[in-house]
Amino acid sequence: MCMTLPVIATTKIAQASDADERAHPSDCVQAHQVSKFHVKRQIIALYKAEFEARQTSREVISVSHAEGMNFGIVNLQQGSTGVELRLVLTPSIEACLNPTSKQRSPQYVVLSFPAPLVNVLNKTHSFLASQRDRGRILANLKPFEVSVFFKANQRGKFTGVLSATIGNADDHVLLKASTQYVRQKRAPWRSGEATVEGERPPALDSAPWAALQQLKTKYFANAPSMQSHAAHFAHLLWAEEARTIEDLRMYDMRSVMFGREGRLYTVGVPGLAEKRPSVVVGDIILAQRSNGPSGQTHRGFVHTVRNEDICVSFHSSFDGGSRYNVRFEYNRVPIRRQHQALSVPSPSSQRLLFPQMADQGVPNTVSAQQLAGHVITFNTLVASNAAQIQAVKSILHLKPSAAPFVIFGPPGTGKTITVVEAIRQVLHRDPNAKILACAPSNSAADLLAQRLSVALSPAEMFRCNAVYRMRITLPEALVPYSLFQGNHFALPSLQKIESYRVIVSTCGNASFPFNIGMKTGHFSHIFVDEAGQASEPEVLQAIKIVSSLNTRVILSGDPKQLGPVIRSSIARHFGLETSYLERIMEGPLYKSAKAPNRAFVKLVKNFRSHEAILHYPNQQFYDNDLEACADRAVTDAFLGSPQLANPRFPIVFQHVSGENEREASSPSYFNILEATETVERIKLLLRGSAHRVHIAVITPYHAQGRKIRTLLKKSKIDGVTVCSVEQIQGQERPVIFISTVRSSRDLLSYDAKFTLGFVGNPRRFNVAVTRAKALLVVVGDSSVLSIDPVWRGFLNYIYRRGGWSGDAPGWDTSAAVDASFDYAAEIREAAATDIDALLARLAEGLDIEAEANIERPFEEED
Repeated sequence: MCMTLPVIATTKIAQASDADERAHPSDCVQAHQVSKFHVKRQIIALYKAEFEARQTSREVISVSHAEGMNFGIVNLQQGSTGVELRLVLTPSIEACLNPTSKQRSPQYVVLSFPAPLVNVLNKTHSFLASQRDRGRILANLKPFEVSVFFKANQRGKFTGVLSATIGNADDHVLLKASTQYVRQKRAPWRSGEATVEGERPPALDSAPWAALQQLKTKYFANAPSMQSHAAHFAHLLWAEEARTIEDLRMYDMRSVMFGREGRLYTVGVPGLAEKRPSVVVGDIILAQRSNGPSGQTHRGFVHTVRNEDICVSFHSSFDGGSRYNVRFEYNRVPIRRQHQALSVPSPSSQRLLFPQMADQGVPNTVSAQQLAGHVITFNTLVASNAAQIQAVKSILHLKPSAAPFVIFGPPGTGKTITVVEAIRQVLHRDPNAKILACAPSNSAADLLAQRLSVALSPAEMFRCNAVYRMRITLPEALVPYSLFQGNHFALPSLQKIESYRVIVSTCGNASFPFNIGMKTGHFSHIFVDEAGQASEPEVLQAIKIVSSLNTRVILSGDPKQLGPVIRSSIARHFGLETSYLERIMEGPLYKSAKAPNRAFVKLVKNFRSHEAILHYPNQQFYDNDLEACADRAVTDAFLGSPQLANPRFPIVFQHVSGENEREASSPSYFNILEATETVERIKLLLRGSAHRVHIAVITPYHAQGRKIRTLLKKSKIDGVTVCSVEQIQGQERPVIFISTVRSSRDLLSYDAKFTLGFVGNPRRFNVAVTRAKALLVVVGDSSVLSIDPVWRGFLNYIYRRGGWSGDAPGWDTSAAVDASFDYAAEIREAAATDIDALLARLAEGLDIEAEANIERPFEEED
């Protein structure tokens, strides 16, 4: 067999000609170049160079599995019996140069290569999986090495790594990315066009657009004070609004067609069911033709939201047969209410915004004599809990102009039960009491209303809903307590509103009494449950503009659990992520308060979790104050289960070295190996249980949630809740699975900065691991999770207690964890793509903060 190398030959001959021209007179060079002697020397030089290169090259043989022997995706059952692959070495075409005398032109030198002598080897390599192996297996398999002997005893070595992936091949086919991930480009948008409006839905109005102010760091140079409070938080809200508007651009749609339903137009919005974006009745969408000449921008109003479709009204000039680029317009109503709460003067501003010690003029709480009094509780469980009964007594004797009273309730300690008991006691003791009870979310407000409904009739309690809340989201038990007119929720008359003893609302909708003209101070008590989950301007809507000096304010929550969802990194940095509850508890009144004259009560009896599940968060966040008091019949239910690595320890960490994937235009991550492992463990758990088990799977990524639901549906498993951390705060389950998803180490420092997923966010961690009563199973990549000090300490705890499954930790689990140490630096050198990948994304013009916010829920618009 022959090979022609015209490019190499021509190049080297040209180089030789250049040398000849420098060494000889120009009139001799041309004759020399075509001489037989010169051509022969050139050919010999080429041969020597080629022969030397070929002698040391690995290409003298061909190797099957040249990049390493990858056994592919191996089911655990298959791997436990053994899998084999054959390595085959075969000779390649090589040898010496045979110059052809007939070929005169130096540009066309022909080289022929007979085959050398080489050992031909067939060698079998096997792979066995243990019961603890999961995910990509590399380190625990020895690399292969083969020696090959050439002519004249020349020796070469070929090495490669054996690898395998423990998983489910069928699941990989089912869950693989439908299309390769491509970052969605923004739809082109033309400015300056005339805008024509559709018809607004009834009972809704919207304010004109206000120009955004550019934020400057100088606005946040000092901590807020009584004089600067309103301006400080107003600037933070501007920053948050600007970021939210930019984040909405990620959901712009290109070249879509509208359907027709009567006088309305319909269009599908991918991700709408998960509130990505959040669209409610009355919201505005803008539409421009995506092809043809520029014309008008059509401004439509959303009339109906169902699943992933919206119905919109446009002006009569709208052409439903054309394709349009669609843009979502930010609904400013919620943030306008927050600005209102900041700016409206209140006689209670001092005691609410900056509560001080009693000796500075602000009355505090109750006396020791009042605390010793007897209270007959409606809930008998409260009577036996010293901290809960103290909180109830403190609220009953709270002075009219006192600072806000705080019920500090760590996970599972019954803070909502305490709030409900306190409300019922106030109503029982004071027939003139009027109460506003609030929470940051509809679900939390509904829970309050449902627990109060056992004692209050629809004539006594009103569940106030935002006009554009979807009717289907209201629990059926609360329908008699609400008012629904036509297709929207509504408010009764002012006279009727004032007749209710209790009104339950979200914080975002709690300013309605002020806006409908109810007199300030109408409410004797205002309760805000889960107050740590709302930003300061959100809570102030409920307490500041409707309070008089005589209004008692009671907050319950836990600043160590999830705080408010803030999209702007600037707003987070300068304090908007710090809840009102957290800020005032850092003040002198709450820091130095001593029993019995104290402005808060800390609940310490946990009635939810097994002691082992509670141990680490109790140590990490609550100074070991919590007491495990749950029913042992519940918390010990899974001890001895096949799920457990240690049959007496109800926590499992399953190490899975998986792979991050994305698909289509969604930047949300999923991890097939983790999804498979999670569902396989759920199936094992259900097979071994004689009764129904209530299970929740927590995962920080929408895409992972969809993949897990797909596998559950494939396996015909019903009743398993798959949700985010935000969705499960305030809830509990006997069994909790956590899929952390992230496996690759690229952009770890960036992800930690923006608190994606769990890594780098202690509050998310705290909520996730404290939902379980009896069994907690965490599926993740320990090498990624260990960069966060909180997670590293938790993994150390599990490993030392025998709850670990899979590859052993890659760090010293006996070493103390330093909360200030940069553990990410330990793997940064291995993650060499980190900065390159980040720079590449920046070079594309990508809004990386918007991409980081993809998993942050939009504000619940109430």
